[in-house]
Amino acid sequence: MSSTLVWLRDDLRLDDNPAVAEAASLGDPLTVVYVLDEASPGVRPLGGAAKWWLHHSLVSLAADLEAAGSRLLLRSGPAERVIRRVAEETGATRLLWNRRYGGPERAVDSGIKEWAAGQDIGATSFQASLMFEPWTVRTGSGGPYKVFTPFWKACLDAPEPRQPLDAPERLPAPARNGSGELPAGEELDDWALLPHRPDWSAGLAAEWTPGEAGAHHRLADFLDGPAAEYGTGRDVPGVEGTSRLSPHLRFGEISPFRVWHALRERFPHGAPADVGVFRSELGWREFCWQLLYENPQLATRNYRPEFDRFAWQTPSDAELEAWQQGRTGYPLVDAGMRQLWQTGWMHNRVRMAAASFLVKNLLADWRLGEAWFWDTLVDADAASNPANWQWVAGSGADASPYFRIFNPVTQSKKFDAAGRYLREFVPELAGLDDKAVHEPWKADGAAEGYPAPIVGLPESRARALETYQRLKDGEESDPTAIKA
Repeated sequence: MSSTLVWLRDDLRLDDNPAVAEAASLGDPLTVVYVLDEASPGVRPLGGAAKWWLHHSLVSLAADLEAAGSRLLLRSGPAERVIRRVAEETGATRLLWNRRYGGPERAVDSGIKEWAAGQDIGATSFQASLMFEPWTVRTGSGGPYKVFTPFWKACLDAPEPRQPLDAPERLPAPARNGSGELPAGEELDDWALLPHRPDWSAGLAAEWTPGEAGAHHRLADFLDGPAAEYGTGRDVPGVEGTSRLSPHLRFGEISPFRVWHALRERFPHGAPADVGVFRSELGWREFCWQLLYENPQLATRNYRPEFDRFAWQTPSDAELEAWQQGRTGYPLVDAGMRQLWQTGWMHNRVRMAAASFLVKNLLADWRLGEAWFWDTLVDADAASNPANWQWVAGSGADASPYFRIFNPVTQSKKFDAAGRYLREFVPELAGLDDKAVHEPWKADGAAEGYPAPIVGLPESRARALETYQRLKDGEESDPTAIKA
């Protein structure tokens, strides 16, 4: 008897899920499995915030599958071994999944597909998480793009992304083993994905609703609100000007195809320019995944190899902790880092300012920041996280110029003039006026309990420019620490 095995990964949804849709159309007994794989070579374990999200997303997915007449099987271990075992237990004749694009993950998938062929199991993969797969967007010479603008132009010149697939109303009954029993799964709580001793997740729970339903509610709120003014609203951290879809896209609770066509439907008579700006942000996500596809070690190796000789300075433990805890003495950086810790998310403009402060004002290796964001962001994405950090550092593709150093004071004055965002996340500044809140060290009577700047902006900027210039000139550099 035929049996289908659907292996879900970063695609925790029923809507617009090609692997699930194919299984539904086949009608054969179905096993839907999620594998917690922290053992396959090169596969990066999730950070703490992402584990919290995954737990709740799996709870939501299990309920959705049950409502559709199916069930979610949980297993852990090296995916290649686990999938073989589940296929054998259920007598699977077909294996379906949606494609992944990281190097180690592709290696795992290739190994399973090769094994399946030898077992006479039909293994089929589908396009689900990217609108433009990396090998389909190429320069005239056939190579990958290294600059975003021509990459995105090539995407926009390509055929329109396909229409999304509706979620099946019903799914085939779960497959059983040779003894007529359902294969045994593991208990989600046993995976210990949720934090304890202490449980720091209260702020995350207050901010987010993981799962497919939460993703669609978030999209609807965006379309009804910030979408039409996204081009300007996205830069203001004190207002709800962004979509906040990033963690839902990261875990595949909603597909980019669904988002793309929802924008088309919401603005059928020509979208405002702001919507085009948002689409380009979807494009940046696609560009980052192309970078990772071509450079599997993007999180650990400089995209531009000349940065291998860049003279990063090792920050002191006190400096690194001040940045992580939001106690640098610069309100915009500190507000962003505290927002990150409290909610698992940080406004994008503030991300750039906080990252620039670490890698340029402190001259810390970008990998230190990338690792911290990987552990604390609910939307920590294997492609976007390292690509964006390398962009700020200047070591990446289409990188920010070495002379672009975000001044956190200038940035907060421009984009949070009234200090709304600063006061929300740095309550020590609540009593300062709208001018002093950006530079509390200049105020008459410093904000109580708020630290002095850990480094001077003019001096550290000059040091960064000198260090980058020496790299550009092919010289070695050995900068010395600069204190405030």
